[in-house]
Amino acid sequence: MPDARELADRVVATGRRSAPPLACDRRGSGPPLVLLHALGADRRAWDPVLDRLAAERDVVAIDLPGFGGSPPLEAGTPDPPALARAVAAFARDELGLDRPHVAGNSLGGWVALELGLAGAARSVTAIAPAGLWPEPLMPKRGVARTAARLLLPIVPPLVRSERGRRALLAGTVARPDRIPPASAAHLVRAYATAAGFREVNDAMRAGRFRGLGEISVPVTLAWCEHDRLVAPPRHVPLGVRSVRLRGCGHVPAWDEPEQIARVLLDGSSREFTRGG
Repeated sequence: MPDARELADRVVATGRRSAPPLACDRRGSGPPLVLLHALGADRRAWDPVLDRLAAERDVVAIDLPGFGGSPPLEAGTPDPPALARAVAAFARDELGLDRPHVAGNSLGGWVALELGLAGAARSVTAIAPAGLWPEPLMPKRGVARTAARLLLPIVPPLVRSERGRRALLAGTVARPDRIPPASAAHLVRAYATAAGFREVNDAMRAGRFRGLGEISVPVTLAWCEHDRLVAPPRHVPLGVRSVRLRGCGHVPAWDEPEQIARVLLDGSSREFTRGG
């Protein structure tokens, strides 16, 4: 089996030409922390915590390929390892970041774990990460996204009321009433219009992440109390830290911004090597 350095070389060897340009927001100063969003979201899902993090970190919130302002991958299957290669190449070549701390939610959590496995991250914090299910998942029809696209013309008036925000977002957010109407509309629009959603979703559901015990950097897994989509695995390897996020749904930044920021800052302060 290749060691972590060889895996890291494979990740970054794609170079600038192999990875699409990725849209991102960058602010703050301190140790670099890259944020990766959930399936169907974009970098604005981290808006509630960016200012809190930027006070202590050089924070980069990235749109994964095929989401937000980032184009889909040009070739190959857009599975989490491929997304990780694109993120690593962009971070190195465009942002000048070598092994930043990384954190992700859901799909972004799986991508963050891939970066940790490849030695391309200094630490990993994965919130409700996808991929730790015991077996690959069955393909899923896009009924919810079809409905979201049909509703787009009336989303702005719907989100003006707390009842409307609950109707649209209660499946992933525990407290939709805490989301400002404009931000709620953006979350729905990002989900409905993501160019890479179907291909990435199919690739994600067809696999699973198997390397948790082989990651040599600090790993924090954070599980949301009111998550309707993923559940913690029965067992995690010794040395992997698990925390519970009280009052949070699957996409938790709007539910409890202070709690999420604390978890991200704590996770990205852990620079020791497990077993060292």
